[in-house]
Order: sequence, then C-alpha cells, then structure tokens
Amino acid sequence: MPAPKNTFKEALAKGERQIGCWMSFADGQIAEIMGTCGFDWLVIDGEHAPNDIRSIRDQLIALTASPSHPVVRVPVGETWMIKQVLDAGAQTVLVPIVESADQARELVRACHYPPKGVRGVGATAARATMFGSVSEYIQTADQEVCLLVQVENRAGIDALDEILQVEGIDGVFIGPADLSTDMGHQGNSAHPEVRAAIADAITRIKAAGIAPGILGVSEEATQAYLDMGAQFLAVGIDVLVLAQNARALSQTWKSK
Repeated sequence: MPAPKNTFKEALAKGERQIGCWMSFADGQIAEIMGTCGFDWLVIDGEHAPNDIRSIRDQLIALTASPSHPVVRVPVGETWMIKQVLDAGAQTVLVPIVESADQARELVRACHYPPKGVRGVGATAARATMFGSVSEYIQTADQEVCLLVQVENRAGIDALDEILQVEGIDGVFIGPADLSTDMGHQGNSAHPEVRAAIADAITRIKAAGIAPGILGVSEEATQAYLDMGAQFLAVGIDVLVLAQNARALSQTWKSK
C-alpha cells in the first residue's frame, strides 16, 4: 500500500485555486469544526499559535475525515521539526522566513528520504505509516510531500528568482504582515509600495510555474490578492472569525 495521495499538491500542480483558512486555537475540537466548513485547506499554525507536536498531531487526527487538507506551519525551517510533523502524518509543510535558494534546498532535503534527502527512516512506528500498515510508505512518500516556503521580507524578495529555481518547491507563500514591517510600513500591508511588491512577487512565482499563496484578513485585501493571481489563498484566521463575530453580536444587542 503506497502513501496516501496528496490532493492539495495535485490541485496546485494543476493550477486549481485552493481557498483556505488559518487555525490558531491549537485545539483538536476546533480543528474538527473547521474541517466541516468547506475550506480546501487549513493551516495548523506552529509558528504563532501555542502548538507543540502533540497538539499538531491531535489536529491532524481531527481532520482525518475532513475534505479539508491540513497544512502544518512549523515554527522555523529546522530539519528535526519537519521530521516530526511528517512522521505525525502531515503531507504538506509550510516554512516561514525563507531567504535564500540554499535554505530552500535544505528544506527540500529535509522533506525527502535518502538518497535525495535527509529525512530519518523511522516512520514505521509513527502515524505517517498508520503504524506500519502503509507498507510502501518509504518508497512512495517523497512524491506526496508538498513543500510551501514563505517569502516574507526584503531578503526573500531579493532572492525570489533563485528560490524559484529550486527543484522540489510546490508553492511560495507571501507573508504580507512581515513583509510590510520589514519594508518600513509596520502594520500596513495595504501600503502601495507593499502591494506593488506582492503583486510583482505573485507574477514572478506564477511565471516560474509554481503556485503563489498568501493570507488576507480583510475582504478588501483578500480580493486584491485574488485579483493579483494568488492560487492558494487563505481568507481568514479562526481566532479572528470568532472574535470579530462575537464582538459584532455583542454590539448589536447591547445597542438596542
């Protein structure tokens, strides 16, 4: 039995638009609820949410029966972290703050077994192989792993063309908040200079035959990114969805 088909990776390769959402509660039950909402993909955020490998695993389990594909964002692009989330059953990994082609190549190696990569061959006792029941996992896993790299500062933008030449990258995700701050426009990802840099980056990513992605947290920004050609587009964050709707509900009824 081979590794499960990565339908998200397949959709990106076909150029199909994928609409997703961020998950920052670090909770399995919330992940299960989000998995019923119809998103194509959901990010389990290990960078800014209070996640560890056990809570990431629990959310992967919660999404097993969901049509929404789980994407795990690791805190940083360390090989040991990528190894852990892959063995826990993730097939798509999102890595923040990628600034060079050399860094991107190391991430590709971290996602693949030898001789192409350096991933440790110990998944027989892990969830990735369903505890040894996926008999051909080692032979087939590499082709189903999807690597998404985040370009979110000036160094990454400057190195983008070289990063795009690295074989094994399936998508490049632009981080508008970090990029705008690094460009001197703290908290203002809608600044014309930042928007121009994002639009140019998305154009270059698409021209290289790689899927461009981004997160929008307002309707205006999300529509702008859609118009720019973002292919895998996150349209919200679960915590903000709850907070904004709860605040609006409170205000509506307290004002009567």
